[in-house]
Parts: sequence; C-alpha cells; structure tokens
Amino acid sequence: MTRIALGTIPFGTTVDEAASFAILDRFVEAGGTVLDTSNNYPFWIDGAIGDESETTIGRWLESRGLRDHVVLSTKCGARPAVPGDRTLGSAEGLSGEVVRAAMEASLRRLRTDRVDVYWAHIEDRATPLEEQVDAFGALAAEGKALAVGASNHATWRVERARGLARARGVTPYTDLQLRHSYLRPRPGVPLPESAHVQVGEEVLDYVAVEGLRLWTYTTLLAGAYTRADRPIPPHYDHPGTTRRLAVLREVAGELGATPNQVVIAWLTAQGIVPIVGASTLAQVDELLGARDVKLDDGQRARLEDPALA
Repeated sequence: MTRIALGTIPFGTTVDEAASFAILDRFVEAGGTVLDTSNNYPFWIDGAIGDESETTIGRWLESRGLRDHVVLSTKCGARPAVPGDRTLGSAEGLSGEVVRAAMEASLRRLRTDRVDVYWAHIEDRATPLEEQVDAFGALAAEGKALAVGASNHATWRVERARGLARARGVTPYTDLQLRHSYLRPRPGVPLPESAHVQVGEEVLDYVAVEGLRLWTYTTLLAGAYTRADRPIPPHYDHPGTTRRLAVLREVAGELGATPNQVVIAWLTAQGIVPIVGASTLAQVDELLGARDVKLDDGQRARLEDPALA
C-alpha cells in the first residue's frame, strides 16, 4: 500500500487549530494514515516553544478517537534546551535521560500511550552511541515506540548503531529520515539548513541492501516545482536541474498530473515514504491525488535518466 506522510510542522502556529483539524480530517477521510511531527515543531517561529504541532495533533486525535487509525511518527533530540533559543546550539541531545523524558512529554502532548515510529532527530556525537541505542531500545521493549529510526544521521553512524543494537539485544533502527526530492543539489555544496542530511547514492544502496524504510522530507522543495513565487533554491542551480525539470513537466503533462504529484509518485514507486506538508485543503487533495498517478517503465526510466528523454 502506498504511504504518504502528512508533514505537520505549522500546525498550531501559522496554521491555527481549526484549520489544522480540517486538514487532518480531510487527510484521514481520503485514506491518509501517516502523520509526521516532532517535539520541537516549530521552535524557530517567534512566540512558539516547540510543543505546538504535537499538542494540536493530540487534541485532534482525542477529539476524533482515531489513534488506532493513524501511524504516528515523532522525534526527539533537536529541541532547544535553552528557552527562547531559535537555533540548534542548545539542542537537547540524545542522552538516555533526555530520550526518555522527551518521549514521556511527547506522549502527554499527543495524548497517547505509544508512537509508531520514534526518531533520533539529529546526531549527538557527545553522548556515547551505546547509551543512545540502549535508550531507544528500552522504549521499544516497553511498547512506547513500535519502531525506532534515525533522522539526519550519517550512514556510517546508523550502521554502527544498528550493529551495537544487535550485539546488545535491543531493537535497532529500522527507519531513516533524510532530505530528498526529484531534483538533486550540486555535489559538495552545503545545504543552507545545516542540520539537514541529503540522500545520496550510498544511502539508496544502503537502505535497499539492509531493507530499511526511507522517509524523505523537503519532498516538494517548499513549492518550488509549481509556484512562481517559490524559485528553485540556488544549491540546485546546475545543468542537471534544467534537464530533470523538463522531463518532470513532460511526464506530468502525459499523465494529466501536477509536477508535485509526479515527484511523490516517483518516490513512492521506490518504496520511499515522502513527507509532504499541507497548509490548505487543496494541498491535501493534491498530495493524496498522487496515489492515482502510475508511472510506466518508460516514464520512470526517463525521470531517472533525463538523457534518455
């Protein structure tokens, strides 16, 4: 079954509670099931503290009685430990004490007794990896996390953590969450969002061989595929982008779909779970409409190698 995750960063802040509830209602009524949030969304907005997304989802889950009908994904590790900090300079980290306390706080806000996937949001190289593995493993053993994953981690760190988990007899990371879309940034160019980790060929090879589930964010480049007021970010400025955009638009025209829908369909055809944010009902309808977009072998080949077009 194709799974598309609804990104919920603005819920309870720039998208107020009433609008958030309407979006969530439309999403589940249309068959959507996966919600992705974090214990720090969106701390970087003035007036927000990072509780808002989880709190809004929790109120909605309780009011609708739908906890057993959704896959709930949340994260820890990147919440500022200093109130008012709008950077990651004081990120809480992944010590055993922090991971457990963060989970308990998320469960309270989400008004549930477990999450389906619990993520280490960013790396913490100051805390021994063994301690991190044990902390997530303990939550899995208690049934508070049905699966655990690593977000924005280097591949070698994930593999080392998985090896430690196996050796220690605890639940290993089974899911990865990284930045990925159809367009690819110029190799070696730092992303403006310093904490983001970009999917590369090594990651794709690793998840395929190891059988991990890959979730991807910034899937639609903040609207840049379709909105004139959202230009393609400069780190995607290279000849490959021009070729890929041309093929993307050709395929979208052939299928009577939007470029956004083709991007989502291309990712899900690879078994990837794309995380797509929505702030309007029309955006929910567009992202779920991607489930009906079927790429044939020729279209997939052209998308993956625009030189064939």
